[in-house]
Amino acid sequence: MKKELLKEQDGQRDFNKRRQFLKLSGVVVIGSGLMMACSNDDDGTDLDPEVFDLGSGNLGILNYAYALEQLEAAFYTKVLDGAYWAGAPANEKRILEDVYNHEVIHREFFKTAITAVAPNDIVPQLEFNFSSVDFSSRASVLGTSKVLEDTGVKAYNGAGKLINVGDAAGMAYLTLAGKIVSVEARHASVIRDLLNPKSQDFAGDDILIGLSGTGKAFDKAAEPSEVLAEVGATGFVVTPFTAKNLPTS
Repeated sequence: MKKELLKEQDGQRDFNKRRQFLKLSGVVVIGSGLMMACSNDDDGTDLDPEVFDLGSGNLGILNYAYALEQLEAAFYTKVLDGAYWAGAPANEKRILEDVYNHEVIHREFFKTAITAVAPNDIVPQLEFNFSSVDFSSRASVLGTSKVLEDTGVKAYNGAGKLINVGDAAGMAYLTLAGKIVSVEARHASVIRDLLNPKSQDFAGDDILIGLSGTGKAFDKAAEPSEVLAEVGATGFVVTPFTAKNLPTS
């Protein structure tokens, strides 16, 4: 893929030039996301009408996922415009380009899904500030990518149990969330291998847990409050929003 095809007007990459977007038939999916920290322990009565709230139920989780994918897609957009990517070895360029493409597909998938069922309740296009990332530095880019991908995996894992699976639609959301988190885990693995090739870091003990006395062989899962706090601490998210009505376990 030629780099010129990765350019887009007004900072948005021309997704349609690269691949046909998946058309939806009113089906929505759910996942988890990386957003500004906020409390879920609220009845929603004090919401600021000027600040978007992600909402409740499966729609709230859907917006949560969409915000996640906005963040990741925005980050990789900056990566592919940066000096590190421009001068990176061919294999690293291909990997980051593929990761970028996947995140854009995920972002547009959620955008289309939410618009189909709740066009007036979709999280707005978020603004991000990545000034703390040196996009000319391999260590800075891959280190940030590792954090985002690892956090994304545990966020999706944590959100799965919050999906209302009381009907066929809810079951479909859970299935689709599983399909997305598996790709996010592949991203996390390959980035970890780039940072420490041919090591055990591809699935390191720092991101795994044991269950019922087993050895460490299971990815961590994080509650939305934990994910939101971690991402809020990065300073990446500029657009204010709240998540006071997200489902809780």
